[in-house]
Amino acid sequence: MKSGLIITSSLALLASLTACNKQPEASSATTAPASSKSTPKSTGDADAVVHGASTGTITAVDLAKGTITLDHKKIPALQWSAMKMGFSANPEVLQGFKVGDHVSFEVDWDGKQGTLTKLRKGSADCC
Repeated sequence: MKSGLIITSSLALLASLTACNKQPEASSATTAPASSKSTPKSTGDADAVVHGASTGTITAVDLAKGTITLDHKKIPALQWSAMKMGFSANPEVLQGFKVGDHVSFEVDWDGKQGTLTKLRKGSADCC
């Protein structure tokens, strides 16, 4: 049900951006679902990679695809508010993690995609 809503929302967004002659800034794997209160903001130069860190709770993890979805707190370095968002990651980084785990993480944002670089269980200020 949720994936149908996400796909429908993504298609509606794509259609509206096409009508404005703009291209989407992020793939569906790295954008917040339609139910989220906010979406990632661009950090400027698309060639620059910005590093951020935060804490959150794992809501989905797929080792085969190398993806993880986190319901995370603010990421000040990226000027992002708290949201639920998908990230790509090396499957080795995701080993041993499951839905419901409270984690601290580090992410690199290239203006289009978020890639998890570090993931640790638990945190004093987590969730």
